[in-house]
Amino acid sequence: MIINTFSYLWSKEATDAIFELVDHGYTTFEIPISSPHCWPEEIDAAERASTRARLDQAGASIRSLNAGGYDLNLASPAASMRRKSIEHISSVIDLAAEWGARDVVISPGTRRPMISPTLDQVHGWMYESLEELLPIARRSGQRLLFENTPYCFAPTVGDLARIVSTVDDDALRIVYDAANAAFIEEDPVTGLLAHADAIGLMHVSDTGTKTWGHDPIGTGVIDWEALGAAVDATIGTENVVLEVIREENPLVEFDTAITELRDRGWKISSASTPALVPTNKEDAR
Repeated sequence: MIINTFSYLWSKEATDAIFELVDHGYTTFEIPISSPHCWPEEIDAAERASTRARLDQAGASIRSLNAGGYDLNLASPAASMRRKSIEHISSVIDLAAEWGARDVVISPGTRRPMISPTLDQVHGWMYESLEELLPIARRSGQRLLFENTPYCFAPTVGDLARIVSTVDDDALRIVYDAANAAFIEEDPVTGLLAHADAIGLMHVSDTGTKTWGHDPIGTGVIDWEALGAAVDATIGTENVVLEVIREENPLVEFDTAITELRDRGWKISSASTPALVPTNKEDAR
């Protein structure tokens, strides 16, 4: 299972977080791209090379970089803003290549909530952006993964699957976020089973439907037994990213989440997770 370092966004740089997790026994990671945690322009060539060497020496790897969506908009009406978004994502692709990360998570974009451009318009601007980005990703050996987020103009996995089908390029797939789906009352089990062929990764955490969260496993509305069976039948846990976000005691939170998933029948390889010690689940939460 892949561990997302989002919980360390304001407390540690990504490399420090990764090697704390490596010392704890975790080996595979997703990194959110956000300054000061991890920002391509702030990481020089020497640090990039040193991080890759340390990862290789530790037998660890970065599976994906999450370029984010709040500061970017591939579907902006303004060509200059689309250009800035493309340039930033290109810099993330370059960093992913240097660190051996296969996937770069991105957002399809947003549109204004009042007096919105039409969906045809925003799709057109997004497709124009992809015409530039996809060749860059292919040349570097990376894939772009569109994430389903409640605030984008394509919030459901079906919306994203239609985009992937239209583009018809192996360099574009989906990262399916279970909590994001559940928050908008989309069943992540049904979504995964229906669109597994288009899904490259899956983010897992829990949420309610009143408040959007990336919460501990079993504290929200997701049916984890059913989702575990769906994962096993489709993409496998090696393509699942644990994205429980808690600033306090993240190591305890990750250990507890892994235990919770295993207790619910998830087949998580011991090779990719530490030997877990029992924790007090109530204290961890």
